Amino acid sequence: MALLKNSKDKPIGLILSGGGSRAAYQIGVLRAVANILPKHSPNPFQVIEGTSAGALNAVSLATHAHRLRTGVRILENIWKNIRSDQIYDPESGNLLSSASSVLLSMLSGKPNENSVSLLDNEPLSHLLARVIKFDKIQHNIDIGLLDAVSVTASAYSTGESVSFYQAVKGIKDWEGPHRIGLRTRIQLNHLMASTAIPIIFPSVYIDNQYYGDGAVRQLAPTSTAIHLGARRIFAIGVSGNRTKAPLEDEMFEQPSLMQIVGHILNSAFVDTLENDLEFLSHMNEVIPHVPPGVLEERNIPMNEVDLLDISPSKELNLLAMEYYDELPKPMSRYIKSESSGTMLSLILFERGFCTALWQLGFDDAMAKETEIREFFTQE
Repeated sequence: MALLKNSKDKPIGLILSGGGSRAAYQIGVLRAVANILPKHSPNPFQVIEGTSAGALNAVSLATHAHRLRTGVRILENIWKNIRSDQIYDPESGNLLSSASSVLLSMLSGKPNENSVSLLDNEPLSHLLARVIKFDKIQHNIDIGLLDAVSVTASAYSTGESVSFYQAVKGIKDWEGPHRIGLRTRIQLNHLMASTAIPIIFPSVYIDNQYYGDGAVRQLAPTSTAIHLGARRIFAIGVSGNRTKAPLEDEMFEQPSLMQIVGHILNSAFVDTLENDLEFLSHMNEVIPHVPPGVLEERNIPMNEVDLLDISPSKELNLLAMEYYDELPKPMSRYIKSESSGTMLSLILFERGFCTALWQLGFDDAMAKETEIREFFTQE
């Protein structure tokens, strides 16, 4: 059996979805992959696609494509020692006052001179500028360690899901239903745009457009990786919804504002990837039964795409509640311990919770060790 890392006929794409602090789970999964593959393996993914917090992990991995374990170790050091004040300023103002300003701006329809957001994420900008060497992306592409890297954001004026990509020559921009791909040189502002959770963090201005979190309106997360040439997809989600029965939890009171916002954001971060992966799996089942030549005659660009996805075996909102005491005091006034678990799991950038996420990701991936070995090898 030979590793597929140098395969040009079936390039492997890595998809890292969004989800705020939940993205620490992805690093646990990648640690397991790094341990399973030979010790000195370079990055095995020709295409790396990230959205929201997953974009931070994706770009960091792309800058360390010479050796997977090095890239994972650097991300582990960040996530296992993270603090909320490295991402946002918990003292950045009165959250209720900010929420009132946002609500009044929405009701009046008038533009707000200030950033329409509840929290100031300038600390995140400083952190990323310090730890990510963006120039290494093109270097790794030039020497053949990568084919493409993509960061997805959402354009507020058009509603389009925009995948900013940096890639080898030959890949062209594309357009699809509510999604486009634009070649660019990925920089800090693209990451800040992709991670700008609506209402929570301010939007980012790029080339005459304001952008927000890439998970919003991202109807087909796998399409970007496929456009960039991936024919095998390794996807890491951040939802534990698959392990939960419908209407399992009872609720006897009206949901709080934070529960409602968390529910909306959870839908953006979670449902689209799961639904898209399910659709892709169904297409893989159908394509072998299509008569030879039919797809080519009708100019339908469809191929079977090998797929392996790993997602949490536990509900992350419940896991977050176990670490509620880590939440910065200013934030605990608005996110209560008895509710808002979903919102908590998105913004709890603290060592205990993120380390627990890492461990869960590692354990879930090791439970699929055989599948992972088979995915990265070929006869």
